[in-house]
Amino acid sequence: MRGGRAVEPAERGATRIADRVVAKIASQAAREALVATAPDGHEPPYAAVVVHDGSARVRVTVELDYPADIGARCRAVRERVVERVRGLAGMDVPEVVVTVERLHSPHTVRGSGERVR
Repeated sequence: MRGGRAVEPAERGATRIADRVVAKIASQAAREALVATAPDGHEPPYAAVVVHDGSARVRVTVELDYPADIGARCRAVRERVVERVRGLAGMDVPEVVVTVERLHSPHTVRGSGERVR
């Protein structure tokens, strides 16, 4: 109440969710999508977000095990990011770009931690 009267909704202002908060939501969502098959030791997913007019454009960088269905894993990440950002931040997500930064194969790493050439 202002000056003894109720403030109209249009006069109250708006809530703005910071880009870094949406990026954290997106990173966690990507982690959730990958948790079933991602072993310990991989870098966690990293998300960068641009928020504009109530929508978020998201870029997520992940590491995946190989062999695997890379397309299906990326699709799962995109779907989970869209679901969580909409649900928690109330934003539309017209674009989720998933970049696979590294593939991990048990056949390319020796027991000593040295890579096979």
